[in-house]
Amino acid sequence: MDINQPKRLFHKAIMDSGAHTARAVHPPSAELNEQHFRELLDLTPCAHHKNLLDPEILTCLRRLPSETVDKAGKAVFARSEPSNRWAWQPVMDSDVISRRPLDAWKSGRFNRVPILTGSAHNEGAYYAPKAADKPEDFARFFRTLLPHLTDAEMAELEALYPDPASDPASPYVETRGIDGVGSQYRRLEAAYGQYAYTCPVRQTATWATAHSASDPPVFLYHWALNKTALLGANHGDQMRYQTYNKEVRELSRAQDEVAGHFHAYCTSFVTRGDPSAVVRGRFAGRPAWTGWKGGKGLTMVLGEGNDERAGGSGLGVASQLVDYRWGEEQCEFWWRVSSKFED
Repeated sequence: MDINQPKRLFHKAIMDSGAHTARAVHPPSAELNEQHFRELLDLTPCAHHKNLLDPEILTCLRRLPSETVDKAGKAVFARSEPSNRWAWQPVMDSDVISRRPLDAWKSGRFNRVPILTGSAHNEGAYYAPKAADKPEDFARFFRTLLPHLTDAEMAELEALYPDPASDPASPYVETRGIDGVGSQYRRLEAAYGQYAYTCPVRQTATWATAHSASDPPVFLYHWALNKTALLGANHGDQMRYQTYNKEVRELSRAQDEVAGHFHAYCTSFVTRGDPSAVVRGRFAGRPAWTGWKGGKGLTMVLGEGNDERAGGSGLGVASQLVDYRWGEEQCEFWWRVSSKFED
């Protein structure tokens, strides 16, 4: 939470769906924000205003039916969605957000609370273009998403994620034989998932605990349960396990075990600030989960090796605390290039 807020509003936080260090938080006058606002105006009767700083623009918009503004806003978002440069992202307004969250972590000036956070193994699977089939598709995707990348950085990016078209040893070779899935999809989903979710989450755990021995812990998880053959452990798949939803706990004994462990960790964190504190009930024997301290720590990996829902027979391990290094080298790159504004 912003240190400049007059009240401390949270005493602990569970952060899913990425981290606030993900992507760039732009100032209101950023080129991308101005582009999206211009597109919005052009879809309304307020299009005649040419100066985006004209205070009469807001007066004009407020006179319109809410349905008109809503329809225009959704249309602009839909236009931006294919590039993943989504409209209507948070901006630094000097009030609610006074500075970039990344700068807050670096400075050490932030409200310190215990955090439980994590990401999934295939965070990019939903967002990457599935039909991408040429090396140029990989380059074009990131050139569009991150126009500030230099040629040298693009070359580094392509080396970090070896091209399966030219490197048979690449971990991104497509072997699933799924119709409509191109040879670059697995490479793209890995790179985008680490850029947008996994690496910012790990960055939160690192920076939030790196300043002093008295920093509250960050409990980091990695969701690995394979839900489908195409999307794997996809963005948001962990939610119904986190809440011990009937939909997943009744699928099988192994699914129930994963859900029970995760739910017990989260409820223990909510009530005690420590996912291992509550040791009563059916899942009392789950592994102890220690938090990150001093910018380092172990990761709770959930559901690794379980592919029942994807048609396999693997039951995997419900939860295990490990020194998890997946994506470590790639994250060093993403942390460096994400320190710059995207425009």
